[in-house]
Amino acid sequence: MVGPAGERGGSRDALRACRLFGDLDDASLELCASALRPRRFRKGETIFHAGDPGDSLFLVTSGAVKITIPPDDGSEPAILTTIGPGGFFGELSLLDGAPRSATAVALDPTETHVLRRDAFDALVDEQLRAAGAEFVALAGYMRILSDDFVERWTGRMINIHPSLLPLYKGLNTHSQAIEAGDKFGGCSVHIVTPGVDEGPVLAQTPVAILPGDTVETLARRVQFAEHQLYPSTLAAFVTRERSPDYLRERVRELAMALPEADEVLSHGMPCFGIVKGKKFAYFTEDHHGPNSKEGGKIALLVKISGADEQAALIEMDEERYYRPAYFGDGWIGIRLDLGDTDWDAIGEWLRKSWLSVAPKKLAGLMGVAEEF
Repeated sequence: MVGPAGERGGSRDALRACRLFGDLDDASLELCASALRPRRFRKGETIFHAGDPGDSLFLVTSGAVKITIPPDDGSEPAILTTIGPGGFFGELSLLDGAPRSATAVALDPTETHVLRRDAFDALVDEQLRAAGAEFVALAGYMRILSDDFVERWTGRMINIHPSLLPLYKGLNTHSQAIEAGDKFGGCSVHIVTPGVDEGPVLAQTPVAILPGDTVETLARRVQFAEHQLYPSTLAAFVTRERSPDYLRERVRELAMALPEADEVLSHGMPCFGIVKGKKFAYFTEDHHGPNSKEGGKIALLVKISGADEQAALIEMDEERYYRPAYFGDGWIGIRLDLGDTDWDAIGEWLRKSWLSVAPKKLAGLMGVAEEF
């Protein structure tokens, strides 16, 4: 029986023998080896069929594998290639996870080392977090990321795409724009979501399509535009969690989604309440001056149950929660400018604060609506 240490050694050897990983340094090789798992197949055993999920890359360490395409007329499958030790197959699974386009069968007793798509994405995620990354910016990263990976970086990963989205998602954007007779191509920076190139667009630059343009000439001008657009958009994106305008708009969006909410200014602060009723939230931006105890804070003030809850929150996280001046024990200040605001939690704080001042009939209607 081969233990974990032996498996790791075999994985390293498999990687070194494979030209796909030939340029990796020792540290990167070791990381990839940690994600590989050995798998053996009997002679004649099908490794995967055409149409199966594309979820793994295989490195062959002994034996041989034939790759075949199933025919449409019921005849013998056509053999595309035979892969021996040092070879690999199924690599497209790491790029897009699409269903297999061919069938793989072991010609001999065959040993492989397998890199699963989810294990590879977990490895990338682990290294990003170990490096202290707070955001991910994709550029020329020709992989469709797994939904799990995208979910781990929800709202913190952006990509640049060579078209004016929502036009021409995916590949061959320049040829599509030229063939369609468009006057402009261009580039878009968007937030990454599970759908390919479907996330909210942050910024775009149109690039004129000139008479006689080819894919190559248009691509060069679009690339120049990308180099101008991406740095500034990325800078604005990574700093927005501390931007007063962005934070104010997020609070406003959440507060005004509550039933019969309205907004007024109170002592220079945006203040949210129920129409002709009580106030349930304030947005404060350096309201008491830079030299005061609360100076420099960008925060949301919401109603709470009283002094005990206020004290418990401050004790739990004194950097995030504070007692707002002049508001007493029935309110709590929640810092929004720390760069890691949980907006689902902020939405819940606003909802609870709204419920604390809403007339019983209105609160009851909201409860009924939530049940459905």
